Amino acid sequence: MPQGPAWPESHSEQTDVLPVVTMRPPEPAPEPPARRRNLRRAGIIGGSVLGVFAVLYGIDLLVSQGDVPRGVTVAGVDVGGTERSAAEQRLRREIEPRLTQPVQVNAGDVQATLAPANAGLALDWPSTLDQAGSQPLNPFTRIASFFASREVGVVTHGDSGKLGAAIAALRPQIDRDPIEGNIRFENGTPLPVEPKQGQKLDTEGAAKAVLADWASGKPVELPVAVTPVRTSPEAVHTALEQIAKPAVSAPVLIRGEGKDATLEPKHIGAALFFDPADGGALAPRIDQGKVVEAAGPQLKSTEKEGKDAEIVFTGGKPTVEPSEDGKAINWEPSLAPMLEVLKRSDARELKAQYAVKPAKVTTDQANQLGIKEVIGEFTTGGFAPDSGTNIHVVAQKVDGAIVKPGETFSLNGFTGPRGTAQGYVEAGVIENGAPAREVGGGISQFATTLYNASYFAGMKDAGHKEHSYYISRYPAAREATVFQSPSGASVIDLKFTNDGPTGVAIQTVWSPSSITVKLWGTKRYNVESVPGARSNPSEPQTKPGPAENCHASNGAPGFTATDTRVLRDVATGREVRRDTRTVKYNPQPKITCP
Repeated sequence: MPQGPAWPESHSEQTDVLPVVTMRPPEPAPEPPARRRNLRRAGIIGGSVLGVFAVLYGIDLLVSQGDVPRGVTVAGVDVGGTERSAAEQRLRREIEPRLTQPVQVNAGDVQATLAPANAGLALDWPSTLDQAGSQPLNPFTRIASFFASREVGVVTHGDSGKLGAAIAALRPQIDRDPIEGNIRFENGTPLPVEPKQGQKLDTEGAAKAVLADWASGKPVELPVAVTPVRTSPEAVHTALEQIAKPAVSAPVLIRGEGKDATLEPKHIGAALFFDPADGGALAPRIDQGKVVEAAGPQLKSTEKEGKDAEIVFTGGKPTVEPSEDGKAINWEPSLAPMLEVLKRSDARELKAQYAVKPAKVTTDQANQLGIKEVIGEFTTGGFAPDSGTNIHVVAQKVDGAIVKPGETFSLNGFTGPRGTAQGYVEAGVIENGAPAREVGGGISQFATTLYNASYFAGMKDAGHKEHSYYISRYPAAREATVFQSPSGASVIDLKFTNDGPTGVAIQTVWSPSSITVKLWGTKRYNVESVPGARSNPSEPQTKPGPAENCHASNGAPGFTATDTRVLRDVATGREVRRDTRTVKYNPQPKITCP
């Protein structure tokens, strides 16, 4: 019977069955007693330190309650860790003395000062300390405060009106226009003008800067807007050495026809100018007017004054007095080479070039003006001898004047100033309704006479003004006055335009008792004056005269008047047009004397 598996009877190797073994980690070696003691000691120490730190932190937090945090400075004053009231006292002690001192301000390259009181500036101490904040709870922040500082700005208040006024008061010192580089001359000696950029104070930014920094004890930087310049200092010195100094190193000769003129260095310096150019350079320029001012009188005898053709009245009729052309220096081409000549050390000469100066009114032009008959005339009289003198002077000046077709004649413009230098004397006038005297009195009578002559000649009115008060020897609403300032400037003028195709000549005939003005030309119109009825009368008021040189007068009523000019064609008699003028005359006051 089977008894299990059959094994071979013989086997070369013997197979052993090994038991299963479970491996365990080795048991740790027991810790030495000394190491255990050290660890316990370190833990005790660490806990003790932490405990001490906690106690100190608590004590520090407790004792510093209400104090300014450590490390805080205000305007450079250390107030950290100080009780608030003590901190405020320290700030007042250290900073308040500054508040009465002028504050230095810097604006660009200008330094100035500002008085805090005048600017309405004051410090807010509680708000300043409020900026420092409260005690920090972070322990690391508290530790760091032992080793670092923190600047807290002051809180200031300013009266906006006072501060604005104080800032505005600084502008004359700070604001300036840019100064371009240049060369100036002092009696012929060239001197450099260094370029300087312009600047303008930013008033709004300046107010903010002052409020922020005025109590710091340091200069306050004010913002400015800068205007650059085009020139450079190098260009100024180049122009000085290469152009200006050679230019005035010797005189310049201007050779005329028969006579020469000498330009001395002082004359050259007065005429030589420099303008900014590209690249920051200076470009030289000659003011020809300055050269002519210096050289012209020296060469005057080499020129010939021309003469316009004139209408003269011989035997009561107009004749033409011939014109003559003149000869004058043509300065522009004569002075064109001057800049090149100024660079030379020798041959410093210019040649004057001459040109014919035609008459403004040639003989042919005068002959073709058609001046052949009287086209309008008027006469006035009744003037005082002194007024008659002035009327005579102005009449002589105007006699023979020509008004070309299309031209406008101006009495003030033609005569120029009417003062004692021109032969006029003091005579009677009406000033503010009262009799007075001034040089040139009586000219208004000549103006009225001339106006009426142009009126009846059919000339176009180009501007005139009647007297404020009616003068009985003149036709109402058909008269004129003129006036010049003491300097000779025209204030009230008489003008008329020759709107015809032919010329007009003015003839004046004076006598001690009357003045007559005739306009000659080619007659186009028959002119009629139609006066209107007077209206709106107003009675004079009584007015006291001056304390000295008083002249009593009875005054005269005021009224409104009209005049209508009717122009009819001389050939056909047909009405061409009519013009109506309305004038309001003020009542002339009754003057009483003390």
